[in-house]
Amino acid sequence: MPGWRRALLRARFGMLNVYPPYVGAGIRLLHVSSDLLTFDVAMRMHLWNRNYVGTHFGGSLYSMCDPFFMLILFEQLGREHVVWDKAASIRFRRPGRGTVTAHFHIPASEIEDIRQRAAVEPKVEPTFHTCVVDARGQVVAEVEKLCYVRRKGARG
Repeated sequence: MPGWRRALLRARFGMLNVYPPYVGAGIRLLHVSSDLLTFDVAMRMHLWNRNYVGTHFGGSLYSMCDPFFMLILFEQLGREHVVWDKAASIRFRRPGRGTVTAHFHIPASEIEDIRQRAAVEPKVEPTFHTCVVDARGQVVAEVEKLCYVRRKGARG
């Protein structure tokens, strides 16, 4: 991918910081790597993302994790592939307070493996994991995402 296209995409992803659902939940995209394989996201505690007992609302914790593995796959595999989120789960480990963060990364070798499998299989359904952590590094939630990948024109 040419450097100018990569820079344009990083700027476009930066627009997530003004995406109304993210603004409303207090979610901020902190970092997008130049190779578009890594995203870092944070969410500060606000009145509008707090639940009844004063901790982060679970829906907001999930929302901060929702699109990033799919976005990485979509941009890395290109327009000749169909990429969707298929399923997700979130396991709450401890109450989230203050600013929480999440890190999303898919190694280039794993992207290449998915690309090769999609070339010969009707569909590929990779699973990815990340953790939402608080300022002390304690795990607030564990998130699992199941994605769906197939080459365009293939049925699966």
